[in-house]
Amino acid sequence: MTHLNVAIEHRRDPAPQERNTETDNANVASTGEDHALSAERNSRPVNFKATLCCPRCRSSLDLDRDTIVCTSTECVYAHKGFPRAAGQPVLVDFERSIFDRASYSDGRGSVMRRDDTGKGVAVRFRRLLTGTNPVAPGKSREMVEHLTAEKSASTVLVIGGGAIGAGADALYAAPNVRIIGTDVYASPNTQVVADGHFLPFRDEMFDAVWIQAVLEHVLDPPAVVEEIYRVLKPGGLVYADTPFIQQVHEQAYDFTRFTLSGHRWLFRRFEEIDSGPVGGAGKALVWSIRYIALSLGLSTRMATLAALPFFWVRFADHFAKPGPKADAASGVYFFGRRSERTLNAKDMLHYYKMKR
Repeated sequence: MTHLNVAIEHRRDPAPQERNTETDNANVASTGEDHALSAERNSRPVNFKATLCCPRCRSSLDLDRDTIVCTSTECVYAHKGFPRAAGQPVLVDFERSIFDRASYSDGRGSVMRRDDTGKGVAVRFRRLLTGTNPVAPGKSREMVEHLTAEKSASTVLVIGGGAIGAGADALYAAPNVRIIGTDVYASPNTQVVADGHFLPFRDEMFDAVWIQAVLEHVLDPPAVVEEIYRVLKPGGLVYADTPFIQQVHEQAYDFTRFTLSGHRWLFRRFEEIDSGPVGGAGKALVWSIRYIALSLGLSTRMATLAALPFFWVRFADHFAKPGPKADAASGVYFFGRRSERTLNAKDMLHYYKMKR
């Protein structure tokens, strides 16, 4: 989650932490096989040092020391340096980030216990209640098709990739797509720990960016999207899905929601390939039923169990008309390309009418 995309569930019982965004459990690793696949991919030699830079001044880094340092003598991180977590560089500008250096003294850097495998009982029950992401599987395949049609090998940056996003399987399985995963904690699915507000990558390094159920957990979404634009190559692809009608699910690390139009405006410097709702009013209602139980004092597990008899409500979304479905969506998505054209304010009125 990242970035500021730390996934902290609104829970009252000490279960392992897992992503809880019903842009459809987007950042919960959907199966053990997915996790194994990611671990295998991350074990392959990935030479990404040339892509890295200081998140403060964008100068080169000396990565061969125990404490990584910026090579610019005028930069504060030439002296303070950057730590490591689980052997991965923690390239966070602590002077500007919500995260503290002390958070990365325990090995992983996670502020909560996490379930990145998707095997936990809580994850399975919530998936039964809310279903899976109906959009991401198709978009991950479509992204791979675009990338492989244009070049023989591509590099994709996954922001918030500590756990593999539900539906992102095709992206991770593609043999000619190299994944560089980032999150605000180290996991088997990441190579570098980073805050998405200040990405530690040089300009125009990536063919695509995948950012799933992350933008609600950042303090400044426009700044993160500007960073995505900066690190993408001209014409590079981006996929993002973000909640709209969902309750707070990460305590202090949950900041923002987007309508479909608001999400499009956020990506106004990008040409749209496709956009739309991720789940409709039915899914949003199931979410609300669960949170009614939470508000009455039930634990996270008990609230999920109390809502389970109403799981069928989400199937109403299959029959919803596009316009009303988007107006009451549980989440929204955008799939597009970095562009030289920027939408203007008046374009947004047409956009809303076009999506009806």
